[in-house]
Amino acid sequence: MAFRLAPTAASEGFRLEAHDSVGSTNTVALEHARAGDPGRLWVVTKKQESGRGRRGRAWLMPEGNLAATLLILPGGELKLAATLGFVAGLALADALDAVVPKGRIAVAIDGASQGRNRFELKWPNDVLASGAKLAGILLESAMLEGGRFAVAVGIGVNVAAYPQDLPYPATSLQALGADCDAETLFLALSDAWSENARLWDDGRGLNAIRQRWLARAAGLGGEVAVRIDGNVVRGVFETIDEDCRFVIRDDEGSVLTIAAGDVHFGAVASARA
Repeated sequence: MAFRLAPTAASEGFRLEAHDSVGSTNTVALEHARAGDPGRLWVVTKKQESGRGRRGRAWLMPEGNLAATLLILPGGELKLAATLGFVAGLALADALDAVVPKGRIAVAIDGASQGRNRFELKWPNDVLASGAKLAGILLESAMLEGGRFAVAVGIGVNVAAYPQDLPYPATSLQALGADCDAETLFLALSDAWSENARLWDDGRGLNAIRQRWLARAAGLGGEVAVRIDGNVVRGVFETIDEDCRFVIRDDEGSVLTIAAGDVHFGAVASARA
């Protein structure tokens, strides 16, 4: 089966560029933007050679997984465009719900799960299944002529395999017993993106996106530890605020609002080393 767009996405002017192999779908998308591409372009592959995660970390992607980047040239402020990562998380979770038969993915019983969803969203950019990382999202931007900017919304999903020897639990759809390939998942993703992007509405619908995201949030109401530039703060995950920043309440009752950091749940969060 070849990669293809959902009819809803095609009717809204989205386009598709599929590769057998590519270094980074984000890099390709931003190169297109600098060359004058108008956006609404999906760049997809099942084999990515040099993918990236947050803060320059390598994102290893065995063949058969899904790497998909959507190139967007949004209006407004770059700060608002950064919330497209929450749109991407919701779109991917909706797509996974659509293509993975119910009963194939268990709801994890651990510090990250509230027992509500098969696929949960971990702030700021991960999708979990059975409490383990299934997918990651990376937004990158580039300034263009005329003061405009482009955003590459990169989505990497462990479909056929997942990286080993990681410092956190990871999994793949295949390891979880789901019979779904990258092409089928992308078809559903391109459809789910359109629906969630309409809800986001160039940022005007951010509060609706925020509420949907919280309904799928991993660890909400539980203990968390957040590593920020080498320091660790601990508390209870209360919400995300109107700008989608992470909000916790520490042991002394103070409310902390966090714009960037690595979040840990369960036993790691409870450790007091």
